[in-house]
Amino acid sequence: QVQLVESGGGLVQAGDSLRLSCAASGRTLSTQIMGWFRQVPGQDREFVAGVSWNDGLTYYQNTVKGRFTVSRDNTANIVYLQMTSLKPEDTAVYYCAGDIRRYRSGYTVLYWGQGTQVTVSS
Repeated sequence: QVQLVESGGGLVQAGDSLRLSCAASGRTLSTQIMGWFRQVPGQDREFVAGVSWNDGLTYYQNTVKGRFTVSRDNTANIVYLQMTSLKPEDTAVYYCAGDIRRYRSGYTVLYWGQGTQVTVSS
C-alpha cells in the first residue's frame, strides 16, 4: 500500500508558475512510475506527466511538454510537478498517482492522492 499526499495548489494568473508536491509513504516505490493526472468537472481524468522512480525517465502529455517538469526525490519520497507558463486551460484538480501503468489504450493507476485544485485566471 502506498499513501500519497499532495500540496502546492492554488490560484494564479496566466503566465505564472506553480509547483505541486506529492509525498509518498508505504511500500517501496523503486519499480513504479509516479506522476500526475488532472480532471475538470464533467470530463475524464487525464494523464499529465510521469516519472520512473528507478531511472528518472519522464513522460508528458503533449499539451504540457516544454511547460511542465516532473521530477522525484528518491531520498525524501516526493514527486514534484513544476508548472510554468500556466494557461487558463490548465485549471483542474491535480491528482498524484502511484504505480502508473502505460498501455496502448491508456493508463491504469493503483494509488491516488486526494487531489489539489489549480486555478489559472486569465
